[in-house]
Amino acid sequence: MASPAVLAARAALASIDLSTYDPEQSRLMDERCILVDEQDNAIGAVDKKTCHLMENINKGLLHRAFSAFVFRPSDGKLLLQQRATEKITFPDMWTNTCCSHPLDDFEEEKVEKDQLGVRVAASRKLEHELGIPKEQTPIDKFQYLTRIHYLAPSDGMWGEHEVDYILFLTADVTVTPNTNEIRDYKYVDKQELQAMFDEPGNSFTPWFKLIARDFLFGWWDELLARRKDGKVYAQNLAGVADGTKVFRM
Repeated sequence: MASPAVLAARAALASIDLSTYDPEQSRLMDERCILVDEQDNAIGAVDKKTCHLMENINKGLLHRAFSAFVFRPSDGKLLLQQRATEKITFPDMWTNTCCSHPLDDFEEEKVEKDQLGVRVAASRKLEHELGIPKEQTPIDKFQYLTRIHYLAPSDGMWGEHEVDYILFLTADVTVTPNTNEIRDYKYVDKQELQAMFDEPGNSFTPWFKLIARDFLFGWWDELLARRKDGKVYAQNLAGVADGTKVFRM
């Protein structure tokens, strides 16, 4: 049975009309996210529309997510994407390679052991958003680092409130963007990313800015420092971060 918070959130949803948004993005809002408490214990599921309405976020509704960072093995550059204008939340913003959710719709994506669910979801969404074939993103090659808990409004109506799993992957990938998801993409090194942050005309997703501020650049240094045979390997970062905690940002 749904909790009072979930029932209240569903009631609030009745007044939401998605007909003015992009049809494909509106359809995707029917996917079901995994609801969690602040310790990342699964407590239910509800559709993305409900999860991302600020009215419900302000009532405490919290869901599980992931942020994937794909680095090129030869030079350690990070693949960024710029979210499409059609996106309902945080349109046109630059962010890490892929940010999305494990779904209650898929049994495998609910598996918590060894972060299997979020790894499977990351491979699925890298294919959906960037057209990267799944064979180029094997789930056992994702290096889980830690989890962050953050809240960020997108506009007056929409926002994010997530326990976000941070995953690194080093792989040579073929990018064929889904233009309904991605407006642009590029590879950057640390200096190029910092220059993008310093450029007033650029906007970035809040979770990416938080991860960059507190974690990314230090982990990136370690990734480069632990090269083997001239290449970087995400799995060399095992143990760099405390993966048992949920860091409140």
